[in-house]
Amino acid sequence: MVSPEEFESREEWAQALLAQIQTFDADLVVLAGFMRILPGVFVNALTPHLINMHPALLPLYPGAHAVRDALTAGATVTGATVHVVDEGVDTGPIIRQVEVAIEPADTEETLHERIKVVERDLIVATVTAIAQSQVNLEEIAR
Repeated sequence: MVSPEEFESREEWAQALLAQIQTFDADLVVLAGFMRILPGVFVNALTPHLINMHPALLPLYPGAHAVRDALTAGATVTGATVHVVDEGVDTGPIIRQVEVAIEPADTEETLHERIKVVERDLIVATVTAIAQSQVNLEEIAR
């Protein structure tokens, strides 16, 4: 494990994390619940084979409070998005999305729990599609 608290800077931590990831020679790196902004050097070393799961229909509601933001905006639908990670915050090219209806009685917690259910299926389906060459990350990232 590469803990950010063990490093003096975000860049040092990201370099150590990247070095650890590179030891696996992975074809794909999946962020789900990661909740950290990664430096450009890290992102550029892995993209477009660095993907993220986000609890909203991007480009709507990027950032750490997507579910709360959707509720505050009075949205009637939100969802989940898998996207290629770029140097922005939830701004990379979208790979796949699934909608989730917002119910009148939803709270941030109840809505987030329902989104998590579809996120699990979406990330598995997306990674499977990538592994089976049904999704080409190089083309999506162009």
